[in-house]
Amino acid sequence: MNIIICGAGEVGYNIARLLSDEKNQITIIDHDEKRIEHVSSKLDVRTLIGYASHPNILKEAEADKSDMIIAVTQSDEINMISCQIAQALFSVPIKIARVRSEAYNIEEWRSLFDTGLFAIDALISPEYEVAKSFTRLVAVPGAKDLISFDDDLVRLIEINLGEDCPVINTPLNQLTEIFPDLGARVVYIVRDEVGFIPNKLSEMLPGDDIYVMAESNRTERVLSVFGKETARARRIVIIGGGRTGLRVAKSIEENEPQSMITLIESNVNRAESIADELNKSVILNGDALDKEILEEANIAQADFTFAVTGSDEINTLSAILAKKYGCHSSAALLSEDRYSPFVSSLGIDAIVNPRELTVSRILRYVRKGKVFQVQSLRNGEAEVIELEAIESSVLIGVPLRDKPLPDGVSIGALIRNKSVILPTGSTTIEVGDRVIVFAKHDFITEIEKIFSVGIGFY
Repeated sequence: MNIIICGAGEVGYNIARLLSDEKNQITIIDHDEKRIEHVSSKLDVRTLIGYASHPNILKEAEADKSDMIIAVTQSDEINMISCQIAQALFSVPIKIARVRSEAYNIEEWRSLFDTGLFAIDALISPEYEVAKSFTRLVAVPGAKDLISFDDDLVRLIEINLGEDCPVINTPLNQLTEIFPDLGARVVYIVRDEVGFIPNKLSEMLPGDDIYVMAESNRTERVLSVFGKETARARRIVIIGGGRTGLRVAKSIEENEPQSMITLIESNVNRAESIADELNKSVILNGDALDKEILEEANIAQADFTFAVTGSDEINTLSAILAKKYGCHSSAALLSEDRYSPFVSSLGIDAIVNPRELTVSRILRYVRKGKVFQVQSLRNGEAEVIELEAIESSVLIGVPLRDKPLPDGVSIGALIRNKSVILPTGSTTIEVGDRVIVFAKHDFITEIEKIFSVGIGFY
């Protein structure tokens, strides 16, 4: 595919990195020469210096020959105008824009982008995706992350295994023998920062991060088997009342109404402002690194602390302090990767990366096939893809044991007529099945070939 990426920041760079590895033709545009120099020195892509909203720049980028434009600059308005011009002057088929401002994302105005007045096929709000991630953690404490598929019929659950996990050193093929009603299978294991797709003889060790595909109604049972508590979180402390913190609080108020939220914001004017926008959250003005403020927030009785300021350093320290002063679990919003390898050893239970969430939403429109959802994991190391099996797929009607998949690929689950099937060697895939595939990044093109379709689904 020929793809134009507008914006060479963290999201633009990582999208370009992933897609250029897959032999797509990438042109990346940014008005900042230093960012363009960084991209040029790291990636084999075409670069242009200029504003992506200028028609002459898009013409120089050969927008008339492009299949897709991905606008992820720091300016919402430039992103929207870039898509508009890409459609009006160059008829680019797929147009994706990141729009972060709350003014555009509130429910009253969000339908504006569904009217056809704006030439945007996919509107992405990182804050919205982040809020969904933190809300999932409230709903399923004990998990590091949770991704749901097909109206939440099946879930991919990330769990960190402790020394007290009951199934440590148990071969995976024995799990179903020991727990015949488990309704789950382990599809990926990360050990010492190295990820691999396990086989039936693989064992799990303390400290492993595992990804489990499970029927949603078995979530509590699965967490219990892997040694995790399943009581829903009630007391939530949110550190940071910026755009992200406010959206997280609103999302939890709406989706987890039984929760009691205390939000800490250092700026007094901002604290007063968000107090008017939240219905039942308690707002404290102060420094979340101050022990007295944390005590006022009753941190020792909190089930979860979410550190969501604009600083990775403050979020990391806040999450550590929350645990030190008695909070049961903590999660940090981390925009960069500097601290990620140390998170578990620091006692932080989960991290949420807005860049990775944004990249995942974009990849849904890039992947070939009839794709419903894509989730990028571990900075692009692997992906989980929900797609529809069509007649041209080589897997249709053949037992999976007769069509061995590459070592870097695993089929986690099938959904057929709203029923979940955890596949075995005798399972056959039928036309119309929703297939949830787990794949290492190097094997993505293999997945696209296996589930290949015509250009109409690009």
